Amino acid sequence: MNLAPTPGQTVGPFFHYALPFDGGAELVPPGHPDRIRLHGTVFDGAGQPIPDALIEIWQADTNGNISRAPGSLRRDGFTFTGWGRVQTDRTGHYTFATVVPGPVTPGSAPFFSVCVFARGLLDRLFTRAYLPSDAAALAGDKLLASVPGERRSTLVATAEDDGYRFDIRLQGDDETVFLDHRER
Repeated sequence: MNLAPTPGQTVGPFFHYALPFDGGAELVPPGHPDRIRLHGTVFDGAGQPIPDALIEIWQADTNGNISRAPGSLRRDGFTFTGWGRVQTDRTGHYTFATVVPGPVTPGSAPFFSVCVFARGLLDRLFTRAYLPSDAAALAGDKLLASVPGERRSTLVATAEDDGYRFDIRLQGDDETVFLDHRER
Protein backbone atom coordinates (compact mmCIF):
# COMPACT_ATOMS: atom_id res chain seq x y z
CA MET A 1 0.00 0.00 0.00
CA ASN A 2 1.42 3.38 -1.02
CA LEU A 3 0.46 6.13 1.42
CA ALA A 4 0.76 9.81 0.59
CA PRO A 5 2.61 11.98 3.10
CA THR A 6 0.46 14.13 5.33
CA PRO A 7 1.11 17.87 5.68
CA GLY A 8 3.39 19.02 8.47
CA GLN A 9 1.97 20.63 11.56
CA THR A 10 3.47 23.72 13.12
CA VAL A 11 5.83 23.15 15.99
CA GLY A 12 4.94 24.75 19.32
CA PRO A 13 4.48 26.70 21.41
CA PHE A 14 3.23 23.64 23.33
CA PHE A 15 6.71 22.14 23.66
CA HIS A 16 7.57 24.56 26.48
CA TYR A 17 5.29 22.49 28.68
CA ALA A 18 6.47 19.02 27.68
CA LEU A 19 10.05 19.01 26.43
CA PRO A 20 12.25 21.05 28.81
CA PHE A 21 13.72 19.16 31.76
CA ASP A 22 15.77 20.01 34.84
CA GLY A 23 19.44 20.31 33.97
CA GLY A 24 18.86 20.45 30.21
CA ALA A 25 21.17 23.44 29.85
CA GLU A 26 23.90 21.93 32.05
CA LEU A 27 25.99 19.55 29.93
CA VAL A 28 28.71 19.82 32.58
CA PRO A 29 28.24 20.58 36.29
CA PRO A 30 29.22 23.81 38.03
CA GLY A 31 32.90 23.77 38.93
CA HIS A 32 33.93 21.66 35.90
CA PRO A 33 37.43 22.89 35.00
CA ASP A 34 36.69 23.23 31.26
CA ARG A 35 33.18 24.69 31.60
CA ILE A 36 32.24 27.36 29.08
CA ARG A 37 29.03 29.07 28.07
CA LEU A 38 27.35 28.79 24.67
CA HIS A 39 24.55 31.32 24.40
CA GLY A 40 22.67 33.57 22.03
CA THR A 41 19.32 34.96 20.99
CA VAL A 42 16.80 33.53 18.54
CA PHE A 43 15.29 36.17 16.22
CA ASP A 44 12.28 36.02 13.88
CA GLY A 45 12.17 37.46 10.35
CA ALA A 46 11.36 40.95 11.64
CA GLY A 47 14.41 40.91 13.91
CA GLN A 48 12.35 40.43 17.07
CA PRO A 49 13.48 37.95 19.76
CA ILE A 50 11.45 34.74 20.00
CA PRO A 51 10.48 34.14 23.65
CA ASP A 52 9.25 30.58 23.23
CA ALA A 53 11.77 28.72 21.06
CA LEU A 54 13.52 25.52 22.11
CA ILE A 55 17.18 24.88 21.29
CA GLU A 56 18.98 21.51 21.34
CA ILE A 57 22.69 20.97 20.90
CA TRP A 58 24.79 17.89 20.26
CA GLN A 59 28.55 17.99 20.41
CA ALA A 60 31.75 16.02 20.77
CA ASP A 61 33.71 16.17 24.02
CA THR A 62 36.97 18.12 24.32
CA ASN A 63 38.88 15.24 22.69
CA GLY A 64 36.54 15.06 19.69
CA ASN A 65 34.79 11.89 20.90
CA ILE A 66 31.07 11.60 20.25
CA SER A 67 29.33 10.07 23.25
CA ARG A 68 27.38 6.88 22.72
CA ALA A 69 26.38 6.64 26.40
CA PRO A 70 22.65 6.13 27.00
CA GLY A 71 20.66 8.36 29.31
CA SER A 72 21.15 11.87 27.91
CA LEU A 73 18.30 13.17 30.09
CA ARG A 74 19.96 11.92 33.26
CA ARG A 75 22.79 14.16 34.43
CA ASP A 76 25.02 12.29 36.87
CA GLY A 77 27.80 14.90 37.10
CA PHE A 78 30.38 12.57 35.54
CA THR A 79 29.14 11.25 32.19
CA PHE A 80 29.38 13.73 29.34
CA THR A 81 26.56 12.93 26.91
CA GLY A 82 27.15 15.85 24.55
CA TRP A 83 23.46 16.70 24.40
CA GLY A 84 21.41 19.52 25.88
CA ARG A 85 18.00 21.15 25.52
CA VAL A 86 16.85 24.56 26.74
CA GLN A 87 14.04 26.99 26.03
CA THR A 88 14.55 30.66 25.31
CA ASP A 89 13.59 33.18 27.96
CA ARG A 90 11.26 36.21 27.59
CA THR A 91 13.99 38.04 25.64
CA GLY A 92 14.64 35.17 23.21
CA HIS A 93 17.92 34.27 24.94
CA TYR A 94 19.25 30.75 25.54
CA THR A 95 22.36 29.52 27.33
CA PHE A 96 24.18 26.22 27.81
CA ALA A 97 26.98 25.27 30.22
CA THR A 98 29.25 22.88 28.33
CA VAL A 99 32.82 22.32 27.14
CA VAL A 100 34.59 23.32 23.94
CA PRO A 101 34.06 20.47 21.47
CA GLY A 102 37.16 18.94 19.96
CA PRO A 103 37.48 18.18 16.25
CA VAL A 104 35.84 14.83 15.39
CA THR A 105 38.55 14.09 12.81
CA PRO A 106 42.12 15.42 12.78
CA GLY A 107 42.25 18.92 11.31
CA SER A 108 38.47 19.33 11.11
CA ALA A 109 36.68 22.36 12.48
CA PRO A 110 35.01 21.84 15.88
CA PHE A 111 31.32 22.70 16.03
CA PHE A 112 28.07 22.38 17.94
CA SER A 113 25.15 20.80 16.09
CA VAL A 114 22.11 22.96 16.77
CA CYS A 115 18.41 22.20 16.38
CA VAL A 116 15.72 24.89 16.63
CA PHE A 117 12.03 24.39 17.42
CA ALA A 118 9.80 27.48 17.33
CA ARG A 119 6.19 28.46 16.83
CA GLY A 120 5.17 28.75 13.23
CA LEU A 121 7.79 26.31 11.94
CA LEU A 122 6.52 23.31 10.02
CA ASP A 123 9.55 21.31 11.07
CA ARG A 124 12.60 21.72 13.27
CA LEU A 125 15.62 23.48 11.79
CA PHE A 126 19.20 22.17 11.86
CA THR A 127 22.36 24.23 11.75
CA ARG A 128 25.90 24.27 13.08
CA ALA A 129 27.78 26.69 15.30
CA TYR A 130 31.46 26.49 14.34
CA LEU A 131 34.17 27.78 16.65
CA PRO A 132 36.22 30.67 15.25
CA SER A 133 39.56 29.65 16.78
CA ASP A 134 41.12 27.71 13.86
CA ALA A 135 40.94 29.56 10.53
CA ALA A 136 42.66 26.73 8.63
CA ALA A 137 40.17 24.14 9.92
CA LEU A 138 37.26 26.43 9.03
CA ALA A 139 38.65 26.96 5.52
CA GLY A 140 39.01 23.19 5.06
CA ASP A 141 35.57 22.19 6.36
CA LYS A 142 33.56 20.57 3.54
CA LEU A 143 30.16 21.66 4.78
CA LEU A 144 31.24 25.21 5.46
CA ALA A 145 32.97 25.38 2.06
CA SER A 146 29.67 24.36 0.40
CA VAL A 147 27.99 27.52 1.75
CA PRO A 148 28.32 30.74 -0.29
CA GLY A 149 31.13 32.87 1.13
CA GLU A 150 28.89 35.76 2.14
CA ARG A 151 26.70 33.41 4.22
CA ARG A 152 29.41 31.44 6.09
CA SER A 153 29.61 33.92 8.95
CA THR A 154 26.08 32.92 10.01
CA LEU A 155 27.53 29.53 11.00
CA VAL A 156 30.48 30.83 13.05
CA ALA A 157 30.06 31.66 16.74
CA THR A 158 31.70 34.72 18.29
CA ALA A 159 34.32 34.13 20.99
CA GLU A 160 33.70 35.78 24.37
CA ASP A 161 35.59 35.73 27.66
CA ASP A 162 33.47 32.91 29.08
CA GLY A 163 32.67 30.96 25.90
CA TYR A 164 30.83 31.66 22.65
CA ARG A 165 27.81 33.59 21.39
CA PHE A 166 25.72 32.14 18.56
CA ASP A 167 22.66 34.14 17.56
CA ILE A 168 20.09 32.40 15.37
CA ARG A 169 18.09 34.35 12.80
CA LEU A 170 15.19 32.38 11.35
CA GLN A 171 14.62 34.75 8.38
CA GLY A 172 15.59 38.11 7.01
CA ASP A 173 18.93 39.90 6.98
CA ASP A 174 21.78 37.58 7.97
CA GLU A 175 19.42 34.58 8.17
CA THR A 176 21.29 31.64 9.69
CA VAL A 177 22.13 28.92 7.18
CA PHE A 178 20.00 25.84 7.92
CA LEU A 179 20.83 22.32 6.79
CA ASP A 180 18.57 19.96 4.85
CA HIS A 181 18.65 16.37 6.15
CA ARG A 182 15.64 15.03 4.25
CA GLU A 183 17.74 12.97 1.84
CA ARG A 184 19.47 11.08 4.65
